[in-house]
Amino acid sequence: MSSTPPARRLRLGMPRRMFSQVLLMQVAIAAGVAVLATGLFLAPLSDQLDDQAMRRALAIAQTTAAQPQLADELTSTRPSADGPVQAEAERIREASGAEYVVVMDMHGVRWSHTNPAEIGGRVSTDPQQALAGREVMEIDDGTLGRSARGKVPLRDADGDIVGAVSVGIEYDSVRARLIHAIPGLFAYAGGAMAVGALAAYLISRRVQRQTRDLAFSDIAGLLAEREAMLHGIREGVVALDREGRIRLLNDEARRLLGLGDEAVGQSLGTALGEGRTADVLAGTVNGTDLLTVRGQRVLVANRMPTDDGGAVATLRDRTELEQLGRELDSTRGLIDALRAQDHEHANRMHTLLGLLELEMFDDAVEFVGEVVGDHRATAEQITEKIHDPLLAALLVGKATVAAERAVALTVSDRTQFPDRLIDARGLVTIVGNLVDNALDAVAGTLHARVEVELRAEGRTAVLKVRDTGPGIPAGQRELIFTDGWSTKEPPAHRGRGIGLSLVRRLAERQGGSAQVAQAEGGGAEFTIVLPEALAEPAPTSGPEADPARERSATTTKEEPR
Repeated sequence: MSSTPPARRLRLGMPRRMFSQVLLMQVAIAAGVAVLATGLFLAPLSDQLDDQAMRRALAIAQTTAAQPQLADELTSTRPSADGPVQAEAERIREASGAEYVVVMDMHGVRWSHTNPAEIGGRVSTDPQQALAGREVMEIDDGTLGRSARGKVPLRDADGDIVGAVSVGIEYDSVRARLIHAIPGLFAYAGGAMAVGALAAYLISRRVQRQTRDLAFSDIAGLLAEREAMLHGIREGVVALDREGRIRLLNDEARRLLGLGDEAVGQSLGTALGEGRTADVLAGTVNGTDLLTVRGQRVLVANRMPTDDGGAVATLRDRTELEQLGRELDSTRGLIDALRAQDHEHANRMHTLLGLLELEMFDDAVEFVGEVVGDHRATAEQITEKIHDPLLAALLVGKATVAAERAVALTVSDRTQFPDRLIDARGLVTIVGNLVDNALDAVAGTLHARVEVELRAEGRTAVLKVRDTGPGIPAGQRELIFTDGWSTKEPPAHRGRGIGLSLVRRLAERQGGSAQVAQAEGGGAEFTIVLPEALAEPAPTSGPEADPARERSATTTKEEPR
């Protein structure tokens, strides 16, 4: 048993391709405009032709009534087919091409007509307006059918009205002129439509190239997916036009750059201000995975030019990764310090064991006292001058690392810093970065030395870090504070050139400054000024001992002798 498949239904509708859709819509618009223009032209054309026919009839009637002998012949003869009025009227009708020329008396009786049998009878239309002295133009039906008419009064030599003249233009001739004009109009309309179709084809081809022949539904889907992707990814996306103005910011870019909706349409300099971030996004700084600092965030930027002369830049937040990298550096430094201490401790234990085996007990006691005293002296020297526990602990640890690297880390005699910091973590970051850079600068040099000075001037904190390294050339003293600048190879886990930039930004965030100059005797001297970094001192009723000094005195023990 065989079955025939059902016939496929013919589906009529818009084509799927954009080229075909645009072409079809534009051709339909051009055709509609041509038809509408033709209709709008034909409608007044009919009225114009009617008006022209009535005016022509009126002009023939006026010319007929102006014949001087016609009024005399009307009053001196009787109406007849071979009378002088009929002869004159027929002469004028044949000469002008009118359908009829009717001359009537005051009673509306015809003295002339195209059909001689109608002479002597009353006219079929009302002649009262013309007999009353008014000129009339109209389109009306009479014994000869529909015609365009003109009626005027007929006056004698004295100006008295003795009758009227009615002239008719066959209405079919008016309609024929209108119909005759239609083919020409349609020819012009067809030409305009052909030009419109050609223009529509060229525009559609251009749209096809620009949209890659995608359907409208595909473009709408792509736009929806683009919006979802841009606002869903965890990377910042910034699109720029050929003039360097921001034309798109996704949600992550707004968060990372700290911008709002008002930034769209602004230039990078206006929206971001002068700085490395604006230079990286504008393409002034070239490269891949460029590091920049925006506020407290460390960003990695990549920029890709577009075909229209603009560019798209992506931003990744590396703040947490950078913090982890610095913590890893600190951990490694601590491990190295512990390893060095362990090695040094083993050597000292071996020395102590030898003194005991040789029964040199007094020398053993003196040796232990010297070892303990050295460590205690360093810690006490720092805590006596720096009362903030976080800063003191940081410098004690850095002193241990410096000693292992054969660098003398000291605290200046001018240092005196109270425990009244408002943002202790920020100053710890600044001190840590500067001390690390100083240790790297003096590593491997003779008589390597790093000195830290911390002072409180009212509520202002002043930090100075000096080293005996090679120093910073005068031409690079501002450049070293820019993002990504470094003279050292980057470690595997993160980039270089962020520390000093963060130092300056932390200082400027508090309204302060970060500068570098040449230290006395060579090397570099970094100066950080932080206004309003210290809280107001608590009011006291009388002299009290410094709590740090009391803690120091309490924990101090008599050294073994």
